[in-house]
Amino acid sequence: MSKKTFEDLPVGTVVQMRGYLVNEPEIIAFAKSFDPQPMHLDPEAAKATRHKGLSSPGMLNCSMVMRMLCDGVLNHAEALGAPGLDEARWLRPVRPGMELHVEWRVASARVVQSRPQMGLLGIEVDARDQTGELLMTLRYPGLFARRDATPPPPRPEAPEAPRAAPIQLPVFDDPMVNMTRFAHRHEDVMIGARVELGVKLFTREDILDFATKYDPQPFHLSDEAAARTHFGRLSASGWHTAANYMRCLIDARDRVRARAASLPFALNPGGPSPGFRNLRWLRPVHPGDVIIYDSTVIAKEPHPRRPGLGIVRNRATGVNQNGVRVFEVEGSSLTVLD
Repeated sequence: MSKKTFEDLPVGTVVQMRGYLVNEPEIIAFAKSFDPQPMHLDPEAAKATRHKGLSSPGMLNCSMVMRMLCDGVLNHAEALGAPGLDEARWLRPVRPGMELHVEWRVASARVVQSRPQMGLLGIEVDARDQTGELLMTLRYPGLFARRDATPPPPRPEAPEAPRAAPIQLPVFDDPMVNMTRFAHRHEDVMIGARVELGVKLFTREDILDFATKYDPQPFHLSDEAAARTHFGRLSASGWHTAANYMRCLIDARDRVRARAASLPFALNPGGPSPGFRNLRWLRPVHPGDVIIYDSTVIAKEPHPRRPGLGIVRNRATGVNQNGVRVFEVEGSSLTVLD
């Protein structure tokens, strides 16, 4: 049977998927690689965290759902990837023993004017456990080939350019100020604090390993298949790029914790995030690319529903070895109000 095209997925299309069993070894293995925090690594240590037990990392939640979407929808359609996500909300902890049930819905559809070979679907995804409890939601634009369209040409490689500042905000030169990005008290966090998080090399082996587990779309598995798409050649899953950002964030926080005795503020103990928004995969990440991640505080406000807590919003970016931005996302963390 031929794969479904943009025209075969009209507004109102719904696909139901189920059967992904969350398990403890997978949670711990993913956490060791990408999110080494106690609530994801150690069942006993996790009891003392806000989640009150072992829970899946948020990026693993997204990756497990992505695997379900590949098996249930995307690999049965002329899917061409996604430029990012508008919003991801993590509503409940995802724990070992849960069975994921996912609903994929087409909420909008339009032709891409700059690339008429493609259509853009507005997708809504709900993930629930076997009892019907809503665990997380995703909202994203998905690209699909149009019927009888010629394959879109590969994106031109961006020329080398000097690295640009991630956003136009005041950047404090004082390292102590920048480290307030990880402060526990709301008043100690300073808008504009910017931290270099770390650097990740994307090897062919790592790209294939992640894609095989969580995002087995052709352009993440084969140069030959990728050459027939706008990716041009083998490219990392966007979730792989995002998961490596998370690992760099945790590593940077641990480096700050090593200096805790010299800091004039208390450090945030970490814990669950409510989600993220405006995630953008701006350019493909290919084997051999080196991504430099950073994070800047862009806003903070009291939590609208939880007295005594605040929300700090950060914008993270990833820039490759040529100075080209390939990734950005707006995340949030919880702080304590005085």
